[in-house]
Amino acid sequence: MKSFFTLLCICMFPIASIAQVVSPEFTLENIYKNNILDIQYFGPVRWLKDGQHYSTLEYNKDTKGQDIVRYDAKSGKREVLIVSDNLIPAGRTSALSVRDYIWSDNDQKVLIFTNTERVWRYHTRGDYWVYNMKNKTLQQVGIGLPESSLMFAKFAPQGDRVAYVSKNNVYSEDLATGKITQLTSDGGEHIVNGTFDWVYEEEFDCRDGFRWSPDGKTISYWQSNTEGTGTFYMVNNLDSVYSKIIPLPYPKAGTPNSAVKVGVVSASGGETKWIELLGDPRNNYIPRMDFIPNSNDLLIQQMNRLQNTNNLWVVDAASLSKKIIHTETEDTWVDVHDNIQWLDNEKYFTWTSEKDGYRHLYKVSRDGKEWSQITKGEFDVIQIQCIDEKGGYVYYTAAPDDYYRKQLYRKKLSGKGAAECITPEDVKGHHNYQISPTAKFAIHRFNNSNTPTVTSLVKLPKHETIQVFEDNKKAKASYDSFGLKTKEFIKVDIGETILDAWLIKPVDFDPAKKYPTIFYVYGEPFLSEVQDTWKSSDLWHQYMAQQGYIIACVDNRGTNVARGTEWRKCIYGQVGELAVHDQAAAAKKIMEEHPYIDSERLGIWGWSGGGSMTLNCMFRYANIYSTGIAVAFVSNQKLYDTIYQERFMGLPQTNPEGYKNGSPITHASKLEGNLMLIHGTGDDNVHYQSCEMLIDELVKQNKLFSLMSYPMRSHGIYERDNTSLHLRRTMEQYWLKNLKPGSK
Repeated sequence: MKSFFTLLCICMFPIASIAQVVSPEFTLENIYKNNILDIQYFGPVRWLKDGQHYSTLEYNKDTKGQDIVRYDAKSGKREVLIVSDNLIPAGRTSALSVRDYIWSDNDQKVLIFTNTERVWRYHTRGDYWVYNMKNKTLQQVGIGLPESSLMFAKFAPQGDRVAYVSKNNVYSEDLATGKITQLTSDGGEHIVNGTFDWVYEEEFDCRDGFRWSPDGKTISYWQSNTEGTGTFYMVNNLDSVYSKIIPLPYPKAGTPNSAVKVGVVSASGGETKWIELLGDPRNNYIPRMDFIPNSNDLLIQQMNRLQNTNNLWVVDAASLSKKIIHTETEDTWVDVHDNIQWLDNEKYFTWTSEKDGYRHLYKVSRDGKEWSQITKGEFDVIQIQCIDEKGGYVYYTAAPDDYYRKQLYRKKLSGKGAAECITPEDVKGHHNYQISPTAKFAIHRFNNSNTPTVTSLVKLPKHETIQVFEDNKKAKASYDSFGLKTKEFIKVDIGETILDAWLIKPVDFDPAKKYPTIFYVYGEPFLSEVQDTWKSSDLWHQYMAQQGYIIACVDNRGTNVARGTEWRKCIYGQVGELAVHDQAAAAKKIMEEHPYIDSERLGIWGWSGGGSMTLNCMFRYANIYSTGIAVAFVSNQKLYDTIYQERFMGLPQTNPEGYKNGSPITHASKLEGNLMLIHGTGDDNVHYQSCEMLIDELVKQNKLFSLMSYPMRSHGIYERDNTSLHLRRTMEQYWLKNLKPGSK
């Protein structure tokens, strides 16, 4: 059988098809209005319980609907399990539009999510229907409740009931009788049951806020009381003659949080029993909670407000007796753990820790007393992909060689022996996997900075390609036809450390000439921008490069790179300070080592945390950067939310100088160059208030600047007609006017 790389080349670089490609012009209109590359994605895929079959959605050109199709991973045999005609409700003429689907534990029923609405960032509210494979019936759940009000519906383990949230209350429903039981009744303006307030959703990735017990008799759920939390008011001036006020409970750094607790209630109804953990529920967090398999015990992670301590509780859901089995502490912050899997008939569980200076996986006894390390070495485990207890291996992604590329490895659960690299080493980029329950097969998604996502089915552990589902060869051929320069990855030695960076150059680049350079920056702890991965935003950077600019990007210390604890957490208490120093030092070093960069024409731009970094660089290093564009930025760190800001900075009450020195608004008086501010007035994440406060300070300091506000656009600034194109045109015009393009 051909290697994955060979198949990849055949699929992605067909000489004849490339020669025949007639690509549209590489313009902003084609990028942001006309879907220039038309990249296709395969899925969503669901592995079935036997580990030998998977299901996916496929468009049916005859019915104009979506079929749910099952494939045999080994043979490739295809079977339509649910034809879209079977998803036409009585009295309707068209099939349900499937946003998502969930199998019951026995794979005999499917929960269909449809008619959805966006809640903040994601579509999590809508209608749910159950399709019964045995009798081929379709029934809606939640009948009688408001349309499109159901959230996070899921089957009981036995498959006979469904539970869900509606209007901040939790319900269970018997599928045989249609009887709905309301489990909570106090949900409303301030009480949130079974889901979360804004800050838990944004910073802890918490949305689905309830759990079925393994025996299906009990439901545990989170409750948030937002009363006492500060309310931020957004103003909608667009959609009516009079403005509409939108209240948003949003705890800003140093202010009161919601009071969050966990309750347990019978799935057939009754009074909730509340679990009492340590401390004030407003000054502690419960980011994770789940039942231990085959038991009535809950495993709960509770973090203190500073997020430097994580207590791991085991709680009996019947008696509410409880015990802390492990406490993880650090001088900076600890992270929430999502890599828990129970082993040896629930006698042990897996746990990730950074106690040896790197993020590694451990095997821990149920009482927390026995520990053994599974993965070892001077590298970080990025993500656990699969724990194959029967085979005795853990599969995980890591980047031990190039921090900006990740591959799949496996290691024996015993911890013995060396780790084995599963990904073919000659295919450089980002590799992500959706591994079957038996760990014999995987859906493999590969991309890099020049290659849109290729989705295939591979056999493990040899990584043999069985089938390529989506190669995106047309998109790849179109992209190649533009003749763009490959993103160039470089190392930047600033003395104190070596940073990773990339450069994009114009097609007609001449190293003997000098070019203006725009630095793209993020720089905060949430993510990393120097990654060899396909990003649609890079089309923007490639476009700007063709206007006569070099585009550069550097990951400073403190960014979310798999380089160990010290790298990521050295910025504790000084966000906006050390990172800005690194960015400026890197810019100087890059100019020194690359004489084609014109030091008189240096710009910088960023979004969100990158917008804040842009402001800090413009204000504090005016001798380096002459022009900047800051989008959706935090100007004052006290304006951002508790969980994120306090995790990395502590409390403003105990670190006032850190908050002050790291906030761009403190240094606004130092502005000398050209600055454009861009912000959406409907940004629920980084409020428009942050922009207005900086405007006020710049006016006070008699500093001139440009401003573009997008009414009722959120943090992503993409809603409503023509927004994305208009935003990029605005940015392009500003660069062309204030940072003259072209070589000299």
